[in-house]
Amino acid sequence: MSFRACIIAVLLATPALSQVDANGTDANTNPQDQSRMLTPPPVNGQAYPTTPVSEVRSNYLRAGLTFNTAYNDNVFGGVTANAVSDVSYSIWPNLALDETTPRLHSVLTYSPGFTFYQRYTDRNEMDQNVGLDLQYRLSPHVTASVHDSFQKSSNVFNQPNLLSEGVYGSPQAPTLAVIPPVADLLRNTAKAELTYQFSATGMIGVSGTFTNLHYPDPTEVPGLYDSSTRGGSAFYSYRLSRKHYVGAMYQYSRILAYPVGATSETQTHAVLAFYTIYLKPNLSLSLSGGPQHYDTAQAAVPASQSWTPAAAASLGWQGHHTTFAASYSRIVNGGGGLIGAFHSNSANASARWQIARTWIVGSGANYAIYKTLTPFFFLGNPGGHTVSGTVYLQHQLSEHFNAELGYTRLHQSFSGITVISANPDTNREYISISYQFSRPLGR
Repeated sequence: MSFRACIIAVLLATPALSQVDANGTDANTNPQDQSRMLTPPPVNGQAYPTTPVSEVRSNYLRAGLTFNTAYNDNVFGGVTANAVSDVSYSIWPNLALDETTPRLHSVLTYSPGFTFYQRYTDRNEMDQNVGLDLQYRLSPHVTASVHDSFQKSSNVFNQPNLLSEGVYGSPQAPTLAVIPPVADLLRNTAKAELTYQFSATGMIGVSGTFTNLHYPDPTEVPGLYDSSTRGGSAFYSYRLSRKHYVGAMYQYSRILAYPVGATSETQTHAVLAFYTIYLKPNLSLSLSGGPQHYDTAQAAVPASQSWTPAAAASLGWQGHHTTFAASYSRIVNGGGGLIGAFHSNSANASARWQIARTWIVGSGANYAIYKTLTPFFFLGNPGGHTVSGTVYLQHQLSEHFNAELGYTRLHQSFSGITVISANPDTNREYISISYQFSRPLGR
């Protein structure tokens, strides 16, 4: 985990994460509380939950080990003229410490991984996944939080949780605009957030974010480049009634991309109004929209700037045995491996259903289309689209053992991106067996 990124996020200071009450309970999970305001999805900076209410637990130490084997029919993408398949074997130890006190809720997760390829052993890799989430209640109405995550991977789909990106209620710039089938990458995301409920119906919040994407071996990803993003936001939220929230937010981002011999810079400013209705305690619908200004520049080419509309819509439901989330967003962004600024329209959805006591089915789908706003930039491309989906089935074999099988389909179409141009489609099937145990803390 990048310590520097975490410090930068703290210094940037601060959207709003839900506040933790005296019992360590997240206020956002209890819309019936008349004294505490919720932090609506467009401004809380969090993904919708993927764990049903019946499985939410805190003050636990969890550990386990997962064995996975997968067949990938396109491990090199466009690097080779024809699609090349291979079988991989992975081992993922995992550790999670979830602790709640009257003021602090902390979650630390660590999952290293070891992946071995049957034919192309030069792609063998040791992966790392580290996450830290802290929520601290400074006073009855002021909450600070810090989130930092680091990932070192040889395959973005070869992770313990394929749906880790999540579905968000606010417009989100993509961490990966183009997904290389198998390539070494480093990703770091850090956030710091602060909220203050200053009255029975009013809340304000500020935040800072930092993200970094790095490809250690550029020859594995021809057409893609390193990028980084720094940004901040501020919001005001007003509670019309127990179910209805309205407000406004300002978002700023500075996105840098690093092609060989040049630097691409894009700055965006957006002012968005939002509305959220809690149809049920764990079911919400959110809408947001407003103007966005972008200004993008690169040496020796004409700069580009303009105003454009931005919008987002999302729905989230966390039931006793089922979760569902879906979102749509239209914004200007950059980075994610690409050069310049792009109009992006994206839609995401995830679902999880416990169909029986020991059986769970789940799925996730993503669609994004990108159109360049900077056609004259160095190695610029007109854009393209990405479609991906995953379905899986889990079965609890015993108290500690679980089995899972799943299928992932990925299709991408981008002009000028060599890593996927020759073979844009990837299919992956996997089977895994895991052992998990948990121990209560302080009991």
